[in-house]
Amino acid sequence: MTVNLLGFNRSQFEHWCAERGEKPFRARQMLRWIHQAGVDSFDAMSDVSRDFRAKLAECAVIAAPPVLKDSTAPDGTRKWLFDVGTGNAIEAVYIPEGDIDPDEDGERDESGGENRSGRRYRGTLCISSQAGCALECSFCSTGRQGFNRNLGVAEIIGQLWHASRCLSADLGIERPITNVVMMGMGEPLANYDNVVAAMQLMLDDHAYGISRRRLTLSTSGMVPALDRLREACPVALAVSLHAPNDALRDQLVPINRKYPIKALLDACLRYIERAPRDFVTFEYVMLDGVNDSVAHARELARVVKPVPCKINLIPFNPFPDSGYQRSSAPAIAAFRDVLHQAGLTTTVRKTRGDTIDAACGQLAGQVKDKTRRVQRRLEERRV
Repeated sequence: MTVNLLGFNRSQFEHWCAERGEKPFRARQMLRWIHQAGVDSFDAMSDVSRDFRAKLAECAVIAAPPVLKDSTAPDGTRKWLFDVGTGNAIEAVYIPEGDIDPDEDGERDESGGENRSGRRYRGTLCISSQAGCALECSFCSTGRQGFNRNLGVAEIIGQLWHASRCLSADLGIERPITNVVMMGMGEPLANYDNVVAAMQLMLDDHAYGISRRRLTLSTSGMVPALDRLREACPVALAVSLHAPNDALRDQLVPINRKYPIKALLDACLRYIERAPRDFVTFEYVMLDGVNDSVAHARELARVVKPVPCKINLIPFNPFPDSGYQRSSAPAIAAFRDVLHQAGLTTTVRKTRGDTIDAACGQLAGQVKDKTRRVQRRLEERRV
């Protein structure tokens, strides 16, 4: 049986190599060849014995999901559409930034790297974890597409592996991806085992060597899985909050009916005890006339006060038949000012990649919906 080595972490590699009579150092060698050198041919592994390379060719491959489309926006944002089989396709997005400025609170931003000319830069890759999403947040294009299945480890890592190879070649930067965010299609904690295994590979110094501070997982609030993540693989945490009270969040983020705001914030406090950052980022999409009033801002400030946090306000990115509009610039500024006055570090996310539907909330890919969500919506319109 042929195996895809993109899905192997170090311990799996060591066990697999041992079964074939190889010593553990072979696993570290191969991790470096695959993930740091980006090779897809065993013949390129010059310090691996010829006999073992022949064995590898017989039973293993190094293969990311095939690319169906590669799009680049005028602002440099790049999006790949990957074929994950049976009519499903998922998306990953690269967001480049040049010279990095200090955070709004005056702290130096250490989340980037340096290119060969010595300029500081940050390159963030947004990775998908599922084909579709079962949580059905009302303002998210992915949620509107329904859900098909979880992605495997090789499919998750394959997005990073392919993007790293492409960008290194095109940009001439040895490590073009400095940050990874699990914020693409799907709810990462709903695919807990595969996402944690993939993140552990991203963190491994013999693979991508991304620090825990530069690896961020975004969740809508699956509290039990968040507690498990705290113990197994604590990374930077972003929480899709989007409302200051349960009544409104029940409408926008339906999982709130199972894990309401109080339970979620308590889980955030527990998580921070182990997290690489001493704060949680709360994401808050700005929907015109829905959650963007000054009163909402004041309520939000009161609700999140017990949790060390930063607030990231996200101007809504439209998609067909969403039913929502983006809050006006004055409304967003007034909301931000209320939070600032309450002592909360607050930023407004720049809209990047919207010309190629790569902005936050716009990822849709292609999903063969098993939930019949799309079909139900069509039937409701006919009634």
